Amino acid sequence: MRFLFIGDSMTIGSAGEHTWRHRMWRHLEQTCGSLGETYGIVGPRDTLYDKAADAPVSHDYADPAFPAPARRHLAGWGEGWLHMAPLIAEAVREHRPDTLLIFLGLIDLGFYTDSAATAANVRRFFVEARSADPGIRAVVLPVIPNVRARHDVFFAAECERFNELLAKAVAELSTPASPLLLASPPHDWDLDRDTYDGTHPTASGEHRIAAAFADAMHQAWGVGGPYAAATVG
Repeated sequence: MRFLFIGDSMTIGSAGEHTWRHRMWRHLEQTCGSLGETYGIVGPRDTLYDKAADAPVSHDYADPAFPAPARRHLAGWGEGWLHMAPLIAEAVREHRPDTLLIFLGLIDLGFYTDSAATAANVRRFFVEARSADPGIRAVVLPVIPNVRARHDVFFAAECERFNELLAKAVAELSTPASPLLLASPPHDWDLDRDTYDGTHPTASGEHRIAAAFADAMHQAWGVGGPYAAATVG
């Protein structure tokens, strides 16, 4: 198994953070490793976003033992489905992942495209990914509304509408040869506990995001094991 993490600022993370990618790596080490399953984490990037430099140039992960190969990803601060769709074919051809772990959409809806246009970019993304590997599979996490949705009724409605369109796209595009899986968002997500600014995850938020992906893959495909409840919170 070769995993490629794809996301926006919630996935790339910023200097000094663990990131949910790190939490997933630990989970894969504990579950796949204990089962004797081999896995890899691949991608064209490996940095965190440096807020002071306003650029993705930091290697200052909270856990210095996070191995360099496991830091690979295709995530970017301010990047969404709109930006990743043109990049995914080359990334798949070059790095040969078989499973994409995708957490995108919030930045699109917040700054670039409405729900319908964002959903169209989802479909474009998978056309491009499959042009490089017709057998690629993916797990997609719906948008988790941020603090803006508390006071912006239109934005909240767009998040809800996009998640409906995303679920429809995943169901329609999934095939036996190239299965797509919609993960369930954390049912108990709390902006005050699970984010540090109303959007970006704290440690508990990182665990909950990783758990959403891990549990979806385990339940649907038998990959690894359930996310350890003791690590959440």
